Amino acid sequence: MGYRTGIPGHNHWGRIALMRKVTLILVTVLSGFMAMSAAAAEKPRRNKQGTTTKSSSNPSTTYKWVDENGVTHYGDSVPAQYSQREQQVLNSEGVVVAKRVAEMSPKEAAALAAKQKEESRRKQHDLFLVTTYPSVKEIENVRDARLEQINGQVQAAEAYIGTLTTRVEGLKQRSLNFAPYNTAPNARRMPDDLAEEMVRAMSELRTQNFALTAKRNEFAKVQSTFDADIKRFKELRTAAAARINQGPPKQ
Repeated sequence: MGYRTGIPGHNHWGRIALMRKVTLILVTVLSGFMAMSAAAAEKPRRNKQGTTTKSSSNPSTTYKWVDENGVTHYGDSVPAQYSQREQQVLNSEGVVVAKRVAEMSPKEAAALAAKQKEESRRKQHDLFLVTTYPSVKEIENVRDARLEQINGQVQAAEAYIGTLTTRVEGLKQRSLNFAPYNTAPNARRMPDDLAEEMVRAMSELRTQNFALTAKRNEFAKVQSTFDADIKRFKELRTAAAARINQGPPKQ
């Protein structure tokens, strides 16, 4: 029986060593290629308007903004000096997918809030008009009833003021018999109760005159408000009729 000479498994271990060398070479090459790619990605590039920007981790995202001169810029990031301005985010196809509203000053924010509040109030009032009143005549009836009520209060205040005025005039006539209104040397001092009554009556007269002025202003305001409501109600009804005449939108 014959025997083979040489070291057993010599060819097998040789192949393993060769594979290790090849693998090491491939790892080295790939590592160098990845390092070069990363360095290239960090290099600055210019956007469409020539503004230099730095590549982001998501190259498919593009930002759009306008500078102080009205020039539109595009880039992978927005420069710090324009970070508070309005911005748009575009996808790889140039479609706007997000928008960032420019930050407003406290004055601008307050004005916007007031405008939004007024718009909300107007819409609510429009809804109130069309759901409360079936016709212009109904609004006029409510207006007339309200004005009649205020007018009755005005007339009552005028009558009371007339009574107070007569009373004050009588007290003034009585006060002429006493100092200091009577300049005669022997004129007596005005009695305390008369002086107090004059002060109360004149104070009440001033109060009632103010109240009468307020009621007259209320009468004018209510009349103006209802006139505006009637006008708005007609506009809403006209717009609704126009939509009905147009019919449903075509498919």
